[in-house]
Amino acid sequence: MELLNAFALLSNYVLVPALAYGSQLALGALGVTLVFGILRFSNFAHGDTMAFGTMVTILFTWWFQSMGIHLGPLPTALLAMPFGIIFCAFYVLATDRLVYRFYRSKRSDPVIYLIASVGVMFVTNGIVRFIIGPDDQNFADGERFIIKAGEFKKLTGLSEGVSIKLTQGITVITMIVVVALLFWFLNKTRSGKSMRAYSDNEDLALLSGINPDRVVAITWILAAALATIAGTLYGLDKSFKPFTYFQLLLPIFASAIVGGLGNPLGAIAGGFVIAFSEIMVTYAYKRVIAYLVPGDWVPDGLVQLLSTDYKFAVSFVILLLVLLVRPNGIFRGTGV
Repeated sequence: MELLNAFALLSNYVLVPALAYGSQLALGALGVTLVFGILRFSNFAHGDTMAFGTMVTILFTWWFQSMGIHLGPLPTALLAMPFGIIFCAFYVLATDRLVYRFYRSKRSDPVIYLIASVGVMFVTNGIVRFIIGPDDQNFADGERFIIKAGEFKKLTGLSEGVSIKLTQGITVITMIVVVALLFWFLNKTRSGKSMRAYSDNEDLALLSGINPDRVVAITWILAAALATIAGTLYGLDKSFKPFTYFQLLLPIFASAIVGGLGNPLGAIAGGFVIAFSEIMVTYAYKRVIAYLVPGDWVPDGLVQLLSTDYKFAVSFVILLLVLLVRPNGIFRGTGV
């Protein structure tokens, strides 16, 4: 029974949150790795693209809520998300036409694209802050929990309960559906095959009659969709604050690089590696140990390796280690 209590405690504070957070990072990293695999540059504006798509979703959510439109127990944001994706897609396509297209015509080095994306990042961040403000915004509604800790205790008879938020369940399910659709699109459709061919060998793809402008446009639309979905799910699960999405850029890039930049499977694996690492390293294990050892062996301290304030530092350290030991990541980054 004590072992089950320890496992329930870990599940409540480590496993369930890490699964949800890992799903959000995986979706964000997929957007980064798609842009890198097709357009050959690291898009530093991706975090603020997530903020832009989420902002539009929030505005439509508030509008629907004011008109009494809702989805019952589900968050209204799910109904507003398609509008966020559409507006975000138009925004990134406009950004590509106004900024990146010029450098693409000049065949500029990837570092030029990277610097340009930093400029786009600051502009996007300013637009989001100007429209919705810099503070936390609440847009979640519907039911809050799938199962509450108290209900879990009654069902199992354990001393420790496991609570699963509805947003956590939606996040994991949405990630599975989106990843399945993305892989189906890349492997089964003509457009997806064109993207893969363009990623593997750009010159040969052009000789085969593939339209590069179409490939680039589809890539940006997919990246916008992934960014909006990831950003909205993160905002529902935690909170929406523009600066938070700027900070998310580090764990998202760490996820993509750890898994293998340019490899979609690597982005998914890297997202869960980073999420579990951040949460497990910053969790205080004292109560778990108390269930596993005799009472007089329980340590006085929290048994916490790092404070939660240093959560992003975990991503940074893992990123450095991977770059030093295995620069290509877990799955060798070789394109889409």
